[in-house]
Amino acid sequence: MNKLNIKIIFQMMGFLLIFNGLFMFVSSAISWIYKDGASQGIFFAGTLTIIIGLLFRFVTKGFKKEIKKREGYIVVTLGWIFMSLSGSLPYLFTESIPSFTNAFFETISGYTTTGASILEDIESMPKGILFWRSTTHWIGGMGIIVLTIAVLPLLGIGGMQLFAAEAPGPSADKLHPRITDTAKRLWYIYFGFTITEAVLLKLAGMSVFDAVNHAMSTLSTGGFSTKNASVAYWNDQPAIQYIIIIFMFLAGTNFVLSYYAFKGKISKVLHDEEFKTYFFNILGISLIVGLVIYFKANVSQIPSEIQLIAHPMVLGEFESSLRHGLFQVASVITTTGFVTADFTIWTPFLTLIFFFLMFFGASAGSTAGGVKFVRHIIMIKNGFLEFKRSIHPSAIIPVRYNNRTVQQDIVFNIIAFFILYLLVFAVGALVFGLLGLDYVTSLGGSASSLGNVGPAFGKLSPVNNFNSLPILGKWWSSFLMLLGRLELFTVMILLTPYFWKSNKF
Repeated sequence: MNKLNIKIIFQMMGFLLIFNGLFMFVSSAISWIYKDGASQGIFFAGTLTIIIGLLFRFVTKGFKKEIKKREGYIVVTLGWIFMSLSGSLPYLFTESIPSFTNAFFETISGYTTTGASILEDIESMPKGILFWRSTTHWIGGMGIIVLTIAVLPLLGIGGMQLFAAEAPGPSADKLHPRITDTAKRLWYIYFGFTITEAVLLKLAGMSVFDAVNHAMSTLSTGGFSTKNASVAYWNDQPAIQYIIIIFMFLAGTNFVLSYYAFKGKISKVLHDEEFKTYFFNILGISLIVGLVIYFKANVSQIPSEIQLIAHPMVLGEFESSLRHGLFQVASVITTTGFVTADFTIWTPFLTLIFFFLMFFGASAGSTAGGVKFVRHIIMIKNGFLEFKRSIHPSAIIPVRYNNRTVQQDIVFNIIAFFILYLLVFAVGALVFGLLGLDYVTSLGGSASSLGNVGPAFGKLSPVNNFNSLPILGKWWSSFLMLLGRLELFTVMILLTPYFWKSNKF
């Protein structure tokens, strides 16, 4: 077995650290503009990060420019870990979050676009730090797009090969210059959507700072807000929430389809199975949730000591019910995690619905976390075809997706992924229980962390945060976030002995 190309791994880490440090300089500039006192600390954090990055690149110069599968797995996993470690420095250097555990948790929650926070009073934070929080989301979102379109199909991860053929990118056998072109085009769309949403939110009544931060959090499906009440702060401004709903939906759509839409190939979008399933699920579930809120939840009659979020019904109770239903369904399915209401007090039926939604995920090739609709589609189709195969055992009955036959190994890969996902969820909940959390909080915390959702249930409900977790609980949640964000296999394969066996360093 060929030895690992260590030099290219650390070259890549060096590049990522330099990239990270430059973004810290932007946050430092924002801090200086607002004169919040954090500019110097963020600048020093950025400087140190860039120095370490340059050191990595200097020490490993003269490397062989060849990256194979094994190096690919390590680069992807270490990339997120190194970014999270360096991304903690602005919090530590400014003493905004003095605890390393809390700083790391907040940072990895940002990069994995989970949006789970330990901050008790977000609005007291320096503007530069709040911008850095949103930046970690935005960087993570960009990284995920490139990862899922260009890298994971090459590594054969979790059935991502399914849309490799659709992507205007690489073939599955070698790295290709078209990866760069693909990434560039998708980043343009990502950046364009972010700017557009920021402008619309400003026009709808947000400040420039809030608009930019919420746009960055929306497009990355992250969910960090600049307000303690999250988007519920604007519950009296429906226009703001409708804008965020639209862009949450776009962020949860395969960015390759957005590319096709801009190219005028609308039929490709409308005929895509995953997109249709994603769209109609959000629409149908939102309608059910909205109607149950209106007829059963009696939001206006819930005492204020239980319902901590105000619900001014500006356009009437019916519109308010449908809007909050649509917003929270879109927020959980796309794993954004913005909050306009505490969905855990909307009847047990709706609480269960939102729990199940945490296992949906949005589209493959989007910035959303979770299982993804494409996998659910393939598994359901394969499940129903088993009835036919039972009756006709000799017949070859393949699963078809977008009018193409899905290879059997991809079907097996997806089934394996889902089984492993449920197993990790169960173990995740058990560990939380072992650490002293009640079963509702344990189940919700595991599902939310693994699915990169953000708000959960129990002590981690939409009106609470993750600061109540014990120290070990925060590290365990961070690990689950990383696992879920990088499609399980990418991280877990590094924990297997046969990955390292017979490797000469």
